[in-house]
Amino acid sequence: MITFFIALAILVGGYFVYGRFVEKQFGIDENRITPANEINDGVDFVPLSPGKIFLIQFLNIAGLGPIFGAIAGALWGPVAFIWIVVGCIFMGAVHDFFSGMLSVRHGGKSIPEVVGEYLGVSASYFMRVFAVVLLILVGVVFIKGPATILNGITGLDVTIWVIAIFLYYLLATMIPVDKLIGKIYPVFGVSLLVMAFGIMGVLLFGDYSIPELTPANMKNFHYNSDRFPIFPMLFITIACGAISGFHSTQSPLMARCLPNERLGKKIFFGAMIAEGIVALIWAAAAMAFFGGLEELNEVSQSGKNAAWIVNAICNTMLGRIGGALALVGVVAAPITSGDTAFRSARLTIADSLQFDQRPIAKRLLVTIPLFGVGLLLTQIDFGIVWRYFGWANQALATVVLWTSTVYLLKNGKNYLFLLLPSIFMTTVVVAYILVAPEGLGQSLYVGVVTGIIVALVSAIAFIRLKKRVAK
Repeated sequence: MITFFIALAILVGGYFVYGRFVEKQFGIDENRITPANEINDGVDFVPLSPGKIFLIQFLNIAGLGPIFGAIAGALWGPVAFIWIVVGCIFMGAVHDFFSGMLSVRHGGKSIPEVVGEYLGVSASYFMRVFAVVLLILVGVVFIKGPATILNGITGLDVTIWVIAIFLYYLLATMIPVDKLIGKIYPVFGVSLLVMAFGIMGVLLFGDYSIPELTPANMKNFHYNSDRFPIFPMLFITIACGAISGFHSTQSPLMARCLPNERLGKKIFFGAMIAEGIVALIWAAAAMAFFGGLEELNEVSQSGKNAAWIVNAICNTMLGRIGGALALVGVVAAPITSGDTAFRSARLTIADSLQFDQRPIAKRLLVTIPLFGVGLLLTQIDFGIVWRYFGWANQALATVVLWTSTVYLLKNGKNYLFLLLPSIFMTTVVVAYILVAPEGLGQSLYVGVVTGIIVALVSAIAFIRLKKRVAK
């Protein structure tokens, strides 16, 4: 339990200490008018209360991520705690804060437009396509998962549930943000937090033993450790609890609803820390529930997936209430993330084409083709879609980190605290695509060395940019 408590304390402390540092480096201006107040179109730019924005942001970035990712990451053992804590504070929360606040500073623009401001027009074009593809993948992932679970509960065909969820997506993507998302999503956000803290209470006061992070346990516990080394596999598997590029597509949604810049730390940095805490709890629960790491790996080898583990943990630890919360966690929460993914895709396309989104006809013109592509992708094997989503997700996070670093450089501010995470994540995503089974399947040595070389080349390019800016 000691490791868990220390990790939890560091995450909470990270919000107050490092969050204040990051906020200071960015330079919050409480007197600056925000896009929510300046534009206020009644559809996407709508000022909301801080509590609502926090819960919506938390739910949008969470979904299944901090639950499924943490459970999968728990297979590697207590070393997962290190990545959740370090990644969340020094990379994920900073990434989310800058993606949200840069959108605020640039009129509520989507992340591809913000990237273009600092990495160039070519980067903007690339990011428009890359971000939309990622968002569609997210939407598809968060359709197939809940539809399969609902099929098991009700017996209705998966296709029927897919169509039903798509119809809901169409509704949620089209209507003003304060009419549905602003009213219902905070409730689901609270449910996710209640479920996590309920699990934590049972872990602490029940007959469970959370593995400690000791020198002897600083190793790879994964049942297939040769094929799944800690680096870079763990750093892609646990994304939403540490750092996730998907968050940068969601932050502009709430950037368009932020009434004052002073709320930036609470909303963007704070929601990511909350997600890190949820991931920490679920990683600990997965390691302890079955009796230990060996038993958890045996369950995974037997074919039991993360959804099964969530249901087993919730129903055992929390009883009937846990069963209802598990349903929210594995069905409602991912659906709400999926619809905001499609909403973000609509806004990204609209921004690039400069389509006014107030007329409903223009919203339909962008939305219907998106859903057509998404419906086709639901026919592809879920596992394949998920794996490529994981890599694309972290690749996007890396681009956003570099964008934020260049922003600080061009504005004459301290950029070192963002440069190091940018270099690290560049190494991770390059190494992963080379080493992973769904990637090129190269040796770990080739992947790591190539990743380091690409990261160093990126750092050199940044230094050259620094010299140009100085001139």
